[in-house]
Amino acid sequence: MKEKQLHKLSVFPKNKMGKILGYDNDHLKMPNKIIEMGLLPETVFRILYQAPFNGPMYVEFGAEKSRIALREEEGDYIIVEELN
Repeated sequence: MKEKQLHKLSVFPKNKMGKILGYDNDHLKMPNKIIEMGLLPETVFRILYQAPFNGPMYVEFGAEKSRIALREEEGDYIIVEELN
């Protein structure tokens, strides 16, 4: 049985499909933006673009293929797994 590979969204590879598992509870100051934008547990996503020098990442998610830009530090709050 293959073990799940958990990542933070901020270091997730570009153009691979992933699923949000939850949030990093060590960061109690998680921005509300993450939840308000619909990045909820069980959401399937893909990173379309990562700006150089740790710039914002462009994320596509959900059945409607919504797209948002997140800062790297916002991606550090989100725990994800890679889908096959």
